[in-house]
Amino acid sequence: MKILQTLSRLYVKDLKPALEFYEELLGTPAAMRFEIPQINLELAQIGDILLIAGSDEALKPFKNTQATFLVDSLDEFRAFLEENGAKIIRGPDKVPTGRNMTVRHPDGSVIEYVEHSKNG
Repeated sequence: MKILQTLSRLYVKDLKPALEFYEELLGTPAAMRFEIPQINLELAQIGDILLIAGSDEALKPFKNTQATFLVDSLDEFRAFLEENGAKIIRGPDKVPTGRNMTVRHPDGSVIEYVEHSKNG
């Protein structure tokens, strides 16, 4: 059970100009970019930043989430979190990169946990 990477989440209206800015700022191209059309969001990861683009309405359900933890085993983290007073508030769900869940920690922090699929 290991957190592989912590991503800071930035919420933006338009992905293209934000992506260009952060790629230049960080001096690196996006590691991944994808759309989730069912919820009208577009995402990109550059370094330790996760850009999440959409309208105010599309972003509203996600803006309370403070960070994304990329983990090696969603199931192990789920068991640990539930045993330690955290509340699963969304998921686990299948997402374009694998599976995710959103969790409220005992201190009130809201964190998304993502396990990338082995073949993705």
